[in-house]
Amino acid sequence: MATSAVQICSNALLLLGAQTINAFNEDNDRAKLASNLWENCRDAVLRGHPWNCAVKRVQLAADVDAPAFEWAYQYTLPGDWLRTLSVGEEGEIIAYQMESGKILCDEEVKLRYIWKNTNVTTWDSMLVEAVTAYMAFTMAYPVTKSASVQDAMARAYEFKLKQARAVDGQENPPEQVGDFPFLDARRMG
Repeated sequence: MATSAVQICSNALLLLGAQTINAFNEDNDRAKLASNLWENCRDAVLRGHPWNCAVKRVQLAADVDAPAFEWAYQYTLPGDWLRTLSVGEEGEIIAYQMESGKILCDEEVKLRYIWKNTNVTTWDSMLVEAVTAYMAFTMAYPVTKSASVQDAMARAYEFKLKQARAVDGQENPPEQVGDFPFLDARRMG
């Protein structure tokens, strides 16, 4: 299993039939390409699914300045934030608005979110495979100049992503449907 960002990118280059790299700062086009693409590719795959290794919970402190109107409080999103999964505790319905890196709300904010987990050693091996495939897809045309190779890498990525999401999702208990009186009424009637 890859234990670093460089190894993931190097493995992606291997999938493309290219020479590997040992560091992002090597003086060659492959290393420069991998270095330029790595963070955006990593963040895109992490943001796309609530991976168990990339979910955090925090209770945010309200900013000193309140919003100009409509909401009582504003909260600055954490610096490692990639995507909001929920605001409030499970089952709560809290009105809020997201604007310019802030959550605007009328009550305290308990945030569940996807964070920018840069420590690939904490990732599931299937997530590593999916990110490797995404890097290969992203680097395919610049490295090979072949649209058909890029298409093949896109299919490989979709396959790896589907597998990784399924396994990741199976590690949590199934979601429960809430208490809905209309469902009970329908069962009785």
